[in-house]
Amino acid sequence: MSTVRLVAAVTGEVQGVGFRYRTRQQAEQLGLIGSASNRSDGSVLVVAAGPSSAVEQLLAWLRSADAPGRVENVEANLHDDGASGLSGFVTD
Repeated sequence: MSTVRLVAAVTGEVQGVGFRYRTRQQAEQLGLIGSASNRSDGSVLVVAAGPSSAVEQLLAWLRSADAPGRVENVEANLHDDGASGLSGFVTD
């Protein structure tokens, strides 16, 4: 099973609506590690690592109507460096 890292910038109405908290819940349910952080431009940066199938599920959730707020766009990149340097799932 390959381990991948997702780096996604999520734009729209995603701050102040529980987006990071729910993203952490989803990631933890999928067994992923990483972070969700507010950015000064109003977007949220999501970094998640784990099995490729679980990362793909999180990405699909980020793009779905189930994500809190109003997601306008998810600019996502997948990397093969997996979980290097990550532990747990944190929000800030």
